[in-house]
Amino acid sequence: MNCTERRTALRRILAGSACVYPASVFDPVSARIAEDLGYEAGMLAGSVASFTVLGAPDRVLLTLTELAQQARRICRSSQLPLIVDADHGYGNALNVRRTVEELEAAGVAGLTIEDTALPVAHGNPGKHLVSVREALDKMRAAVDARSDAALCVFGRTTAFGTVALDDALARVDAYARTGVDGLFLVGISDWTQLEAVRARTTLPLLLGGTGPQMKDRVRLAGLGVAIALQGHAPFRAAAQAVEDTLRRMRSEAGDEVPAPDGAVLLDRVLRRGRYDAWMRDYLGAS
Repeated sequence: MNCTERRTALRRILAGSACVYPASVFDPVSARIAEDLGYEAGMLAGSVASFTVLGAPDRVLLTLTELAQQARRICRSSQLPLIVDADHGYGNALNVRRTVEELEAAGVAGLTIEDTALPVAHGNPGKHLVSVREALDKMRAAVDARSDAALCVFGRTTAFGTVALDDALARVDAYARTGVDGLFLVGISDWTQLEAVRARTTLPLLLGGTGPQMKDRVRLAGLGVAIALQGHAPFRAAAQAVEDTLRRMRSEAGDEVPAPDGAVLLDRVLRRGRYDAWMRDYLGAS
């Protein structure tokens, strides 16, 4: 893996004038498909990592080790610059340092550290934020922990839609001074909120899911949005395709009406030609 090259590619996106939609990826095959389709970057969400690795909903059950291992598998198999949702950093600011070290070693191009209070506390359900002071220290620790200066660290806030707009903007002001390379905003629901953020910082912005009213990429780019997520439909589609195929094969008509086997697609994304060449070169295979 040429990690610095991928991190540099992500920085070019942040410094550019366009808004990029990253591919939601979850394993080596999905990352290679995204790479072959020309996506500029990939995103491994914490929720999707939990689905893939544990078969469990997003309840902060995934461990740092499991997340880093999945990120490494993706980075090893693809040249796609990968951004990883590192949630709350798996603990306090010292845990955040460890999180950055592990994900950097896994080869990721960028990662996010958020201000959501996780995991959910006993008797206190719902979404809550850690204090501004704690969030600041976590983000400063993340920036300080990287050994490759090209690694991108993003401060992520779920304040929009959770607290009053003025309080959310105050967090934007504070996080922008921690040395992070950009701000990842979740919960932005209209252009007025985004314009207010742009008036407070010149840092590159990343957006979580937004409604259909905010799909104008030219306008997003004009307001400093370098990367905007489109949700995580690929994993849901893959799960549905598996069930549909297995149901079809299980039925009495399964032998008569075979499902598409995807052999051509798999030959490409598994790089079968490359491995066949290695077999000839190194093992004397004909």
